[in-house]
Amino acid sequence: QVQLVESGGGLVQPGGSLTLSCTARGFILDRNPIAWFRQAPGKEREGVSCISNTNGITRGADSVKGRFTIYRDFAKNTVYLQLNNLKPEDTAVYYCAAETLFSTDCAIIPGPYQIWGQGTRVTVSS
Repeated sequence: QVQLVESGGGLVQPGGSLTLSCTARGFILDRNPIAWFRQAPGKEREGVSCISNTNGITRGADSVKGRFTIYRDFAKNTVYLQLNNLKPEDTAVYYCAAETLFSTDCAIIPGPYQIWGQGTRVTVSS
């Protein structure tokens, strides 16, 4: 069965950090672009960051640039999202998603992504 499993969410104070993990099961993350999205209560799903697993190209939303970093570990078949200097407005359920087609680039829009994880909740609050 092909699936993505996220973990690492939790409750953190403003200014704190978390590392989210997205592990692929049933397929190998060597050519699939991977992206992270988030959805806050009452808001639409928002693209956060993505990585092209073929050449390491990364892209990020303006709201998280300089604070969030996406990176990969091929040996663990996992893509990570490092969240630093968290703000209350970062509170959301975070989802990772994978394209099933080979690509040398990535995009932080949901359309190209066919495989989605179940989400992990991040709450930033004092």
